[in-house]
Amino acid sequence: MSRGKLLIMDTSMLCCWLQVHGKDRCGTTDDPWDHARVAKKIEEEQELNTKFVLPMATVIETGNHIAQAGVRRFETAEKLAEILRSAAQQLTPWIAFDEQVVLWGREGLLKLAEELPVAASMSRSLGDTTIRTVANYYWEGGYTVELFTADADLKSSEPSGPIHFADIGEEEPRRRKDRRRKR
Repeated sequence: MSRGKLLIMDTSMLCCWLQVHGKDRCGTTDDPWDHARVAKKIEEEQELNTKFVLPMATVIETGNHIAQAGVRRFETAEKLAEILRSAAQQLTPWIAFDEQVVLWGREGLLKLAEELPVAASMSRSLGDTTIRTVANYYWEGGYTVELFTADADLKSSEPSGPIHFADIGEEEPRRRKDRRRKR
C-alpha cells in the first residue's frame, strides 16, 4: 500500500515553472512544456494531495541557470528562495527536505561514487544520477513516485511496480498468521 504520491521535480520543469530566462521551455517538439503547462500540472497534483520533492541537484542546477540568465535574475532567485523556504519548513505541498540528508552521508556518497563511472559512461549527468537516487529512496519508503521531467532518459528510470525487498537488502515484512481456528 502506497504512503501517497510524490512528484520529484527535475531542473527542466522547475526552470519552466519559475520562468527562468532562456530555460522557460523544455521537452521535445512532440511533447513541449512551458510555464502554463507546468503550472497546470502542479495545480492538478496539488488538488490530488500529491507531495512535492525538491532534490538538491535540482536546486543547484536551477540556481546556476538563474545566475546565468541575462534578465530577471533577482526576481527569479526570489521565487526559488521562496520555494526553498517552503521545502525547508515542509509547507504543503513540499515534503521535508531534510529527509534526503541520509543520502548524502558517508554510505550515500560511497554508493554514489560506485555508481558515477557507470552513469557517466551512459552519458548520464551527476544531477540526474542523484535525482534517480532520491526517487528510489522514496519509492523504497513506500511512496508512489513520479519524476516530473521532460528528459525521456530520466523519466524512463521512474521506479514502479512492487518493491522487491531482496533488491534493497531488507527482509520482506512478516505477516501475522491467521490465528482463527479452523473448524
